[in-house]
Amino acid sequence: MEKDILVHWFLPHPPQQVWEYLTDPALLGQWLMPNDFRAEVGHRFRFHSQPRVKMGWDGIVYAEVKEVQAPHRLVYTWQGGPRPGVINLDTLITWTLEAREGGTALTLTQAGFKGWKNVIAAMIMSKGWKGKIAARFADLLNERAHVPA
Repeated sequence: MEKDILVHWFLPHPPQQVWEYLTDPALLGQWLMPNDFRAEVGHRFRFHSQPRVKMGWDGIVYAEVKEVQAPHRLVYTWQGGPRPGVINLDTLITWTLEAREGGTALTLTQAGFKGWKNVIAAMIMSKGWKGKIAARFADLLNERAHVPA
């Protein structure tokens, strides 16, 4: 059993501005999670959130940048588990940005949810990516550009 997450957004902002919110650690932390991200292939970093002990997650996403093609494509691993060194979620995040008239088409793919527990995690995470996280991301971009919601 395997599942991937695929999310499409259209944002009324140029790709370079959207890219900044995907790669600047301070901005990324405002809409996703606090982190020590750098857009450098091979850089290992972490996202930090509240642990979800009952779900077997210590609150840390362990990640490594795999590809950077500014401002068009960003790929990094997304791993998690109950404690450091024990990984039971091992996925790959791919952000793709395409310039469109009036803004940017942004696509998120999170691939590699294997096994029934991770398929359940994919369903929960998909709801977050499409709901609260997407809203925070768009709100921050719009606020900066003074675009009405």
